[in-house]
Amino acid sequence: MIIALGVATFVEVADDMTEADGQMFDLQILHWLQPVPGEPRGPWWLHEAMADLTSLGGISVLTLFAVIAFSFLMIQKKRLSALLLVVGLIGGVMLSEGLKAVFERERPPVAYQAVETINASFPSGHALLSTVFYLTLGVMLTRAFPERRLKAFVLGAAILIALLIGLTRIYLGAHWASDVIAGWCAGAAWAMALWLIAYAVERRQSAAHARLQDEGAE
Repeated sequence: MIIALGVATFVEVADDMTEADGQMFDLQILHWLQPVPGEPRGPWWLHEAMADLTSLGGISVLTLFAVIAFSFLMIQKKRLSALLLVVGLIGGVMLSEGLKAVFERERPPVAYQAVETINASFPSGHALLSTVFYLTLGVMLTRAFPERRLKAFVLGAAILIALLIGLTRIYLGAHWASDVIAGWCAGAAWAMALWLIAYAVERRQSAAHARLQDEGAE
């Protein structure tokens, strides 16, 4: 369901961005956030906070977090979870770069960009990768807590981080709003696909008592 919804929404956004209504939507949001190009709304500390938060979706920070999480999972003998995390991030990068190469959309005008950008705009790599990484990590952590409210809190925190990172890209003029929406959709679909594959593999590996499975997995 989530995969189908994510893919369908991504296709719809990709189609809308080429039409006048979709382009007007992006322009209106950009101009509202930055009435004066290069000067986002809000006090100086909000600008600093947005710049700090956006780095949480950068490939360098995500790679560092992934290495730490991978090492921890391997120490805990959670081999399947460790593999899922690596495949998710590497696959997310390939998906992001591949889609950017296909659509080749230009970013907002340079005058609006409060941070440096290096490649095509659609979809937002920060939104896509942060959605994949933090949701995957959040789902893994939920398995460590027996209570539903703790599971909900952890997963909610993961979703919040991914949403905030995407919003920073719009606020800082690095992406059009539709780029970020598409990134969230593609990232959620990819993350869910990984979860389903991991679940199927875990069930099969558990039945066969294979070494790839997480210790203690049901």
